Amino acid sequence: MRRAVIQNLRTFRRPTPRKALKQLCINGPYNASFQRSIASRNTQPLQSSMRLGRRVSVPVALGLGAGGIAYFYQQRTAQPATDATPQVSSVAVGSSESYSTGAATAQTQAAPSYTGVDALGASEVPEAVRKALIVDQGQLYTAQIPADQPISKETDYSGRKVLEMLTPEQANTKLRTNEESYLVGRGEGVVRYDVVQIPSNDPIEDDHVEKIVEVPDTIAAAENGRTRSDWMFWGVFDGHAGWTTSAKLRQTLVSYVARELNTTYMSALEDPKLTFPSADSVDAAIKKGFMKLDNEITHESVQKVLKAQSKVVAAEILAPALSGSCALLSFYDSRSKELRVACTGDSRAVLGRRGASGKWTATALSIDQTGGTASEDARLRAEHPGEPYVTMNGRILGGLEPSRAFGDAVYKWSKETQDKIKSSYFGRSPSKYLKTPPYVTAEPVVTTTKVDPAKGDFVVMATDGLWEMLTNEEVVGLVGQWLEKQASMGGKSTTSAGSWLQSWLSTQKAASLPIEHHDQKDSSGQRAPIRQQQWGVRTGQDERFVIEDKNAATHLVRNALGGKDQDMLSALLTLPSPYSRRYRDDLTVQVIFFGEGAGSEKVELNTEASATAANGSGNGNGNGNGYGGNGVKSKL
Repeated sequence: MRRAVIQNLRTFRRPTPRKALKQLCINGPYNASFQRSIASRNTQPLQSSMRLGRRVSVPVALGLGAGGIAYFYQQRTAQPATDATPQVSSVAVGSSESYSTGAATAQTQAAPSYTGVDALGASEVPEAVRKALIVDQGQLYTAQIPADQPISKETDYSGRKVLEMLTPEQANTKLRTNEESYLVGRGEGVVRYDVVQIPSNDPIEDDHVEKIVEVPDTIAAAENGRTRSDWMFWGVFDGHAGWTTSAKLRQTLVSYVARELNTTYMSALEDPKLTFPSADSVDAAIKKGFMKLDNEITHESVQKVLKAQSKVVAAEILAPALSGSCALLSFYDSRSKELRVACTGDSRAVLGRRGASGKWTATALSIDQTGGTASEDARLRAEHPGEPYVTMNGRILGGLEPSRAFGDAVYKWSKETQDKIKSSYFGRSPSKYLKTPPYVTAEPVVTTTKVDPAKGDFVVMATDGLWEMLTNEEVVGLVGQWLEKQASMGGKSTTSAGSWLQSWLSTQKAASLPIEHHDQKDSSGQRAPIRQQQWGVRTGQDERFVIEDKNAATHLVRNALGGKDQDMLSALLTLPSPYSRRYRDDLTVQVIFFGEGAGSEKVELNTEASATAANGSGNGNGNGNGYGGNGVKSKL
């Protein structure tokens, strides 16, 4: 007799009273018995999900709200051929509105023999080579599947279906599908940058851009006898209500900003009293580029649509205005060694810098801009006096969470414009609290940081999907730990970019993250990782992390989704859209490494940390200039 065992995963759910213990028994062929216990809810968070027992799976679930989805394991009997009716084992949790494609019947054997399984597992675990993932009203469970029994993906009248959980190898493949790494041999203070994306929405609503612009001294003054300098841009764009706005930013934002910077630098060059532009004028140029693009997206699009009087044109032009996106753009001037971070929304940039102690410090280069941020709430109330609902429950007019964003025209258009667009084309009714728009702006907050390439500073830029799962210090500590591991291994990725890494990084391995810890309870406006709170994961438990990836950005995402806890990692990557969105957001991460690498004049794809190379579809653009594709390098 074979037995499939469903292991109970502890879960944290929103505090809702439940007085009774809920138990479900599942009967199947071969007298297989299933039993799981769901403990009554309470208001206390669970202990860390990373403390593994020999027979205990870890918690990976959080509250889904009303209406759950259940995945069930359907077995086919090994009865002789005369018995053609398969036996079905399922979780009876009521009807569901999703995936309802037909009806199914289940037959049970007479007088089955039951063997109970407690909440932690079974005293006897059957031979199994696969796992199934079961999702039931806000909780996740794993089931061990005997090797000789298939998994079915048919659905019954309740809309339940089966999903085979990704194996560790499949989870690794999915993690690394969109990873890229570039070695920068420009000799201008940047030696490498790594990028990765993990979708949760389908299609992914995040986007990103990386661009190096070679600037001659006829546009921006150079120093030390140089005839050129580099402007380097990195951007992450967290879209919402669709992908079109973030895609628009990927295509155009750097160009808009570079154009304004070009005008500013040339004006300074023509003035013998200046030569170099002032810090304020550079900040103003970046802000102007942001605002010009948003005006085109949000307001000029309306004029084009009204002029064209075509719903086809409206559908194309208004899409970036009706959806929205946060934007986080970094601009590095190789001459001044200054890094400017322009933040519109709640994506975040954090600087990692190694101190005299040998440990790293994490410094935030941006502030999360939401309706719940004290400074943003005060700004909005000052701009819209007498409107008590300008922010409500940490959201703009009770709806949108970011207080700054591109697009999101329903928070920027007047009521008259919204009514006209809706009646003539399409749209939704404006908020009942709309009185004096705009309530949302694309104007960024710009910070400036002097980078020290000699000390090997690095910057992590990511959409809020990462910061929901890890703190600033954990992120910087993880990259620091990854750097130490790479230095100790002497990988070719470091030597190709120069000897900067091994020259100053210690090869000593630390049991904990090499990070200087500081009090996180301040008024910086940055939110704590909400997923850690929901999962009951405590900060400071560094033993839950692992180093398995050559790409630093992928390394961060792996540890955000579970680290050493392979069940958590596989479960979170197995869940399909749209259900995965209830557990995790889209993830886009960039890690930029500063250093004094050799000046080979090349920007090369780092093949050992890039999926495009592994798939045999490298990003080379074929023009023989040594620069990678994806618009990585251009000239003014």
